Amino acid sequence: MERKDFETWLDNISVTFLSLTDLQKNETLDHLISLSGAVQLRHLSNNLETLLKRDFLKLLPLELSFYLLKWLDPQTLLTCCLVSKQWNKVYLKAILRMKQLEDHEAFETSSLIGHSARVYALYYKDGLLCTGSDDLSAKLWDVSTGQCVYGIQTHTCAAVKFDEQKLVTGSFDNTVACWEWSSGARTQHFRGHTGAVFSVDYNDELDILVSGSADFTVKVWALSAGTCLNTLTGHTEWVTKVVLQKCKVKSLLHSPGDYILLSADKYEIKIWPIGREINCKCLKTLSVSEDRSICLQPRLHFDGKYIVCSSALGLYQWDFASYDILRVIKTPEIANLALLGFGDIFALLFDNRYLYIMDLRTESLISRWPLPEYRKSKRGSSFLAGEASWLNGLDGHNDTGLVFATSMPDHSIHLVLWKEHG
Repeated sequence: MERKDFETWLDNISVTFLSLTDLQKNETLDHLISLSGAVQLRHLSNNLETLLKRDFLKLLPLELSFYLLKWLDPQTLLTCCLVSKQWNKVYLKAILRMKQLEDHEAFETSSLIGHSARVYALYYKDGLLCTGSDDLSAKLWDVSTGQCVYGIQTHTCAAVKFDEQKLVTGSFDNTVACWEWSSGARTQHFRGHTGAVFSVDYNDELDILVSGSADFTVKVWALSAGTCLNTLTGHTEWVTKVVLQKCKVKSLLHSPGDYILLSADKYEIKIWPIGREINCKCLKTLSVSEDRSICLQPRLHFDGKYIVCSSALGLYQWDFASYDILRVIKTPEIANLALLGFGDIFALLFDNRYLYIMDLRTESLISRWPLPEYRKSKRGSSFLAGEASWLNGLDGHNDTGLVFATSMPDHSIHLVLWKEHG
């Protein structure tokens, strides 16, 4: 057998096994080629047998191991536990958490106290929760300790978003403002809306800020300069949600890497090609009823591949490449569930009484958690989901921290948190 032919044959045996071994292929080839065909096969078989006994999860990055395991059904995972200590460790933690969910014992509650008036706006990121209130202040909280990290004087906040350096607020005074956490100083003031600003989003890379308002418009601003680049029209109701996101799929209207703006009102979701602000035209309008008989819930999920929104008819999922409806998930036993979070495996939903977890593989509700009489908001800004990675599958490590937060009539913030593993 020629070296070239043998190398091709060896590569075709199993790319996976050879990528996991610490044998150096080039060193092995010279030895194998000098042997007879039968001896070659026996030698290769012995080496593959050794590889088959390896726990390849130990050789992979932890995140990749969890990604592979989440696609296995419980029975297969249980079988895998018999041959892999690493699989067993992950599986036991995940199965314990699933049991707690089924028994409605996976969560615990806490409260944040510090505001003296209604809290309208919440935003969560990396263990920190920002709250904006009618007491003309915004606070940044460490959820794990319950301590207030920053507190600054602002205007009345209807929407908030933050990063390490700054806070961006949309207000009932029809303006948007940018504030510096460290000094509390207002660094930029965006004027131009003629109605309350219910939603804001921004992207530092693009140097763009977007805002949705009760004046039925979406405005695109230069984040650093504070100037209005464009006003997007077409909505006929309050714009309650705007989302900036990078596209991850290709279609006739956009390509992977393009930035997309979604804006939503009571009945419609509009899709805009951000980055081409001058003479920007709406790419597509989505709705669940042509006669506007069915309202959309104020929450919206967009990850660059799918758009998900809830309504009285159920949970709608659109494919962003084709704009086709992929599925409508209905829960006949419980009406008007609102969307909080959506992943590969689970969805987080709620109504006036409970927080629900849905297994998207079976489209069934597997757990619920009682909620207090929280403050209702037609715009959906006074409640939110926390950590989201567990929605793509429990891995024994990502079920920690904040699950859900909402403002209360007594101006406190009610938190639902994962219980620590015992």
